[in-house]
Amino acid sequence: MLKNIVLSFIPIFVAVDAIGVLPMFTSLTENLEQKEKTRIIVQSVVTASGLAIGFIAIGKGVFRLLGITMGDFMVAGGAILFCLAFADIVSPTKQRRVPSKLLGVVPLGTPLIAGPAVLTTSLVIVSQYGLYATMISVLGNIFIAGLVFKSSSVLVKILGEAGSKALSKITSLLLAAIAVMLIRKGLEQFLGQI
Repeated sequence: MLKNIVLSFIPIFVAVDAIGVLPMFTSLTENLEQKEKTRIIVQSVVTASGLAIGFIAIGKGVFRLLGITMGDFMVAGGAILFCLAFADIVSPTKQRRVPSKLLGVVPLGTPLIAGPAVLTTSLVIVSQYGLYATMISVLGNIFIAGLVFKSSSVLVKILGEAGSKALSKITSLLLAAIAVMLIRKGLEQFLGQI
């Protein structure tokens, strides 16, 4: 069980990319008081957790209803993850201004913490490492994202803006590699059925 948790934790950690989201978080909350930042962090963690758990719980049932195989989802999810990773690698960071009442839900809770990368990765690893290992990994990584946001002022001073951007690009490259792996595994399932 511990091995499955570790193996599922790593791809979810890369997909959540808390350090990569940190510059966005700091730019969106720079003029807010600490109490308001804490409320937004809690809101984002609750939103991301609820969305991820809900998707893991009903995702496969929806697939059965629509006739989608895991191979189909792996190829489609891998393609989307690759596009997201590619866009993050080649494009500069975008700063958005969002009303603070919605900030914890959108864009922080979703799509920045629990976006397509996390949802795709978590649904795929459920079949590889089991439901409990996946749930623990997803919730653990979302909690880590909350801690990273809570420590944002210290982490930005340590990493600097350039350091956090560089780290974000590295995690995007790892996400692209995971996307290629998902496409490869999905194609292997197709070829195995022929």
